[in-house]
Amino acid sequence: MLKEIAYATVFVSDQDKALDFYTNVLDFEQRFDNPTPDGPRFLTVGLPGQKFQLVLWPGTPGQAQPLKSHTPGAYTIDTGDFQKAYQTLKSRGVQFDTEVLEYPWGCLAVFQDPDGNRLQLREVRVGR
Repeated sequence: MLKEIAYATVFVSDQDKALDFYTNVLDFEQRFDNPTPDGPRFLTVGLPGQKFQLVLWPGTPGQAQPLKSHTPGAYTIDTGDFQKAYQTLKSRGVQFDTEVLEYPWGCLAVFQDPDGNRLQLREVRVGR
């Protein structure tokens, strides 16, 4: 009956600023940029080769309940080479909220987009 999740919404204060961050810093690709008849643009981004999209929609970012070690990201981005991705994002000006957090299943680090939406960079170890 249900097939797949098409997109999720990320609430942003400025669609153009958010588009710049997701495409030029995180290497997402722009998918749709369509005006709506009574409001903001329907603006989406996605990772190359993946159908799932994030809608960059005007609004107020939500806040997750914190853990003792960190406040989790609302969006998790997997990578096959954590250290390379982590260093690349840092070189592009991304400031991480956490150091690299090591777990038995892998590692992650939390960062924020320009509007305070928390994202997690994650690598799962083989066999988990």
